[in-house]
Amino acid sequence: MSPAPADAVPDAHAFSSLRPFDGARSRRIARAFAPKRLLGNRHDYFYTLIKLRSDPLYPGVLAALRGTRAPVLDLGCGLGLLSHALRQDGQAIPYRGVDIDADKIARGARVAADCGLRDVRLEVMDVGAETPKHCGSVTILDVLQFLEPDAQRALLEKAAAMIAPRGRLVIRTGLLDESGRSRTSRMSDRFANLVGWMQERPCNHPTIDGLRAILENAGLKVSAAPLYGSTPFNNWLLVATPATPGRCTASVRA
Repeated sequence: MSPAPADAVPDAHAFSSLRPFDGARSRRIARAFAPKRLLGNRHDYFYTLIKLRSDPLYPGVLAALRGTRAPVLDLGCGLGLLSHALRQDGQAIPYRGVDIDADKIARGARVAADCGLRDVRLEVMDVGAETPKHCGSVTILDVLQFLEPDAQRALLEKAAAMIAPRGRLVIRTGLLDESGRSRTSRMSDRFANLVGWMQERPCNHPTIDGLRAILENAGLKVSAAPLYGSTPFNNWLLVATPATPGRCTASVRA
């Protein structure tokens, strides 16, 4: 797929038919998270392998970011899996990931260092309470539903202010509607919290109209489409760029 012009809103519908990574590509990325010892913990390896092979999230995000050179801030990055996907895709844009889960950050940072990933930083941060200074692109992947409405709006407005003239805001989130997929998404997120994979309890699945209103009021043009592939979840991809040139009211922090 050829990249969209850097000053245009990539059409999220063009990515909605993307499939998850194939087995070989998934294994190449997941292998980095395998334990070095024979009897080591293989949780992260199997999680990343299953995630990559079953969910079209990363193909969608890679397609949405392709064509821009803006550094990317990944809010709620988990293990920093996006950084591995970007590098395997040939995208060398600087990557910074922040997440509230210190254990995931420590494991992800160790793996990134072991793999020799350049221009990759992972840091502990509660994005519901603070955000770093940044100017470029921003990704918010499967995070919004864990924030209260006011914190969700604040995060989106802060992220919108970080988008550079040729940067992109890429969001993947489960949406609230009347569909069976929406109910399944809510139950799955609660389960992830109960078993300890997600520290935060899901509390506010957004609506597409609500997200669009916040982002457009913040000066962004928005394209949105389903990105659930063969999963049972009501996951959507939103891609947004500045409606007018000369944006990015946040500053880059060294």
